[in-house]
Amino acid sequence: MAHKQRAAASPVPESKVCASCGREMQWRSKWADNWDAVRYCSDACRRRGVTDVDRRLEETIIELLDKRAATSTICPSDAARAVGTKDDWRDLMEPARRAARRLVDAGVVDITQGGSVVDPSTARGPIRIRRHR
Repeated sequence: MAHKQRAAASPVPESKVCASCGREMQWRSKWADNWDAVRYCSDACRRRGVTDVDRRLEETIIELLDKRAATSTICPSDAARAVGTKDDWRDLMEPARRAARRLVDAGVVDITQGGSVVDPSTARGPIRIRRHR
């Protein structure tokens, strides 16, 4: 009963975005006492954090979009190729997608599939990145 009274007195947001992967995470009762301090959706994201390479990918996505028309899009592989080397850029594909999701949360870009904006937390398959409109 005390939990219901506390919940009624101070409503908590139902979701927030993981600081590492950029995916939406839902409130869980185990986080009731420290929801404001929760930053990561999983132990894997907590261990990974946000590295210098992740920040370079974010910067590269923005730089690549700045060089294109306002309505143009880029593929995450464009950023991965720009940051990585000829041999290791494929290893940067998922980090590039994570960087794009974090930029969506910041309101800088949109993620699209088939020309339509999609939810970055649930998008599967090939995506494109464009400036937020």
